[in-house]
Amino acid sequence: MKFIIVFVALFAFALANDAQILNYESDVGPEKFDYNYETSDGQAASAKGELRYPNTDHESLAVQGSYRFVADDGQTYEVKYVADENGFQPQGAHLPVAPVA
Repeated sequence: MKFIIVFVALFAFALANDAQILNYESDVGPEKFDYNYETSDGQAASAKGELRYPNTDHESLAVQGSYRFVADDGQTYEVKYVADENGFQPQGAHLPVAPVA
C-alpha cells in the first residue's frame, strides 16, 4: 500500500510540472512488483520488490531500485537503493558516506 501511495505522489508531481511521460511499465502482483517510468523533465524511477518469508513472523518486503531527478541547481541526481529487513540503504555520488570504523 505504501508503494502505491509513493508512486501516485511521484506520478502526480510529474503531471503537475507539465512533464510528459516518456516510458511507463508496471507489473504488480500479490507477492512482487516491478515498475519503471521516465518523464520528459529528467525524472526516472524503477524498482523491483518481493515479499520475503510470507505468512511468518518475519514477513517483509525487499525492494531494489533507483530514482533520478533534476534539482533546482540544474544538476541531475541519482540514488540507487535497497530497502529490506535491514532498512533503507541509499547510494549516490552526492550522498555523504559514513567513515570506516
